[in-house]
Amino acid sequence: MADKSVDGGHWTGCAVMFLQSLCPDVNLLSLYKDQQGKFIIFKVIKLTLIDSARGLGGYEILKVHDADPYLGVEMKFVDAVACQQFLESYSSGAVSQSLCQHACRLLALSQEFNVEMQLKASIHTLDHYLDRLDVCLQHIHLTQPERLRDEEIDHLEQLLQKQVPSTALPTPTATQEESPLPSNCFKFQSRVFEDRMLTAADVQSFSSEVGRQWKHVGRALGKSCRALKGPAIENLAYEYEREGLYEQAYQLLNRFIQAEGRAAKLSRLVKALEDCKLTSLAENVLGIQPQE
Repeated sequence: MADKSVDGGHWTGCAVMFLQSLCPDVNLLSLYKDQQGKFIIFKVIKLTLIDSARGLGGYEILKVHDADPYLGVEMKFVDAVACQQFLESYSSGAVSQSLCQHACRLLALSQEFNVEMQLKASIHTLDHYLDRLDVCLQHIHLTQPERLRDEEIDHLEQLLQKQVPSTALPTPTATQEESPLPSNCFKFQSRVFEDRMLTAADVQSFSSEVGRQWKHVGRALGKSCRALKGPAIENLAYEYEREGLYEQAYQLLNRFIQAEGRAAKLSRLVKALEDCKLTSLAENVLGIQPQE
């Protein structure tokens, strides 16, 4: 758990995430040096940060630079909670998974994409301390920004906003109501999350925790999914009765994903969980840490 002393008041810190593709046909550094590729790679990084920091606020990209053979992404965190959420996502492998998913989609890759990642704060390689996230958070907090945001990043942010106007970041003076919600995001408990496709990790998390409530969630999903209407839920229960609750829940989401394809979004599962008053499970799927 992070040191409580950094949770309140003015908090800033910096870290650099180094990225290197493990696929021989994809070179992130070369792509970023290409004018068209630069925007796509920036968008991949931006969407990954939205995933990992659980929303749009609390951080900014200061610079993306050549750290041959790596692509370096210098990040400034202005909120301890956002920084801790990013560290938890990085430690669990969720940052890597999210980046690979976005890269596959935006680069239209036909092959599986993998990336090598390294995280540093000043001289400290944080990958060595991932079992002590409080230490990582402290190293980031002690590393203060040495520069303002690079003009190139300003330009890329503007291009991204022009491409999808609703992805504009909220300004410091804007209220949450005044800030447009990005078209690829949804709200849960007044926080913004990217509305991505369900992943294997989401399915596993749901199946492990939902227990006997899986049928209720299935019926809630069935309101907008034809494959789960009628006797489908009871048929699943009968077919996988011997395998137990985990397998029944697993097969429920598996059928939902197969039937809905790219429309099998995280927001639909979260909405179904809310409808069934399974808020704590929704928080677990989203990676929200319980309040102490």
